[in-house]
Amino acid sequence: MSLSNPFPGTNTFFDRRTVLKDNCKPRKMRVIQIPNRFVKEQWSGTETTILETSRVLNSHGHNSSVFSMKALCERHQEQIRGVDIQRHGFFHPYPGLSLKDRCDMDKKGERLISISTLASLTRAKAVDILHAHNCKGLGSIVRSVAQLRGLPYVISLHGSTLDVPTDERQHNPEPVNGTFECYRMIDSVWGAERVLEDASAIICINQNEQQAVQARYPHKRVEWLPSGVDTDSFSNGYGYDFREKNGIPHNRKIILNVGSIDSRKNQLALLETMPALLRKHNNIHLVLIGPVTVESYGMELLQRVHDASLYDNVSIIPGLPNGCTELINAYQAADIFCLPSRHETIGITVLEAWASGLPVVASRVGSIPSFTQNGVDVLHADPSKPETFTVAIDRLLRDSNFASRLAARGRFKARTDYDWRQVTNRLEDLYSDLLRT
Repeated sequence: MSLSNPFPGTNTFFDRRTVLKDNCKPRKMRVIQIPNRFVKEQWSGTETTILETSRVLNSHGHNSSVFSMKALCERHQEQIRGVDIQRHGFFHPYPGLSLKDRCDMDKKGERLISISTLASLTRAKAVDILHAHNCKGLGSIVRSVAQLRGLPYVISLHGSTLDVPTDERQHNPEPVNGTFECYRMIDSVWGAERVLEDASAIICINQNEQQAVQARYPHKRVEWLPSGVDTDSFSNGYGYDFREKNGIPHNRKIILNVGSIDSRKNQLALLETMPALLRKHNNIHLVLIGPVTVESYGMELLQRVHDASLYDNVSIIPGLPNGCTELINAYQAADIFCLPSRHETIGITVLEAWASGLPVVASRVGSIPSFTQNGVDVLHADPSKPETFTVAIDRLLRDSNFASRLAARGRFKARTDYDWRQVTNRLEDLYSDLLRT
């Protein structure tokens, strides 16, 4: 395979030496991944990262499995695409919460306590590496178990620690106001304030957070390890099937968005662009796909569709399982992908759109500027100004040659820098280094 870059204007981030690995194979490892929740019905970029890197690690002969909590899923054990999942009981450290408040906390996957996870990690046999995907609650448990067993542990920060804008924090629901918080007492016993300080390594999925964490912990190993994409899967699909199933005429240009139905994802901005776009292009159709994590926001989107009489030109599909055939078909059916998020910690759907061969319009926020180039492989827009999305989408609809060039450069970057096999090779190297020290 040639590694030459046919698009000189496209930067790539990975050193090509990471692709051409030597013949020295690391010893086989058992790794336990520990996220707060792991459930198909509320999938996010964090779950995708854990699942896909685990699949590649297992294909290399390692044993990477998931220990999680029963938040939103009561199944104790299952396999998802060949990866073993164990879920454990937990409790909310706030007495007096309503059923709705508990459900909201489970959806966020935060501030949950699990003594049974602590016990299972302590008993697990032949473990080499513990890899936590949250600092709060489970991060403290992982630190305690690692110190007890003399194991290295890694913490991944999925853009939720030092890189969350103030306005997003204000948007996050806080169901615990007025309740007694035993969470802080438990964390103080388990040394929560030292979870990052004592970690063998810290992984950040975007460069902004990596720089902030490295500045705070100058003597700590802090790695930037971006998300990836299964380029083979997303380059194959049947757009015709998706259109047929969802009643979308074949002469329509589909503008696609994939992401949780949540104010942070800002799908409302795309609905606001539709009247102006329809005046110029009467053959467009907006498709929004994602789990409804904030019901009130989902109702607001439906109300906007009603008020603007957009029934015939908008489809809202409340969630498709990660990597499922219908989701891949949706990407293949689309003509343009749009991501209007107010903040984006991972941006994994941009990679999926690139791998699917789509031109992309995305907010210039969070992690997006760290791996995209405006006018080269993406068009940036301002999430607070829907009209900037209108202008960008209109440009792509009017200039098919430019749209094709944008899509081709994105596809090249997805394959050369962000395929899960390459991302996982770097993670595997990190694990091996930690076991050698």
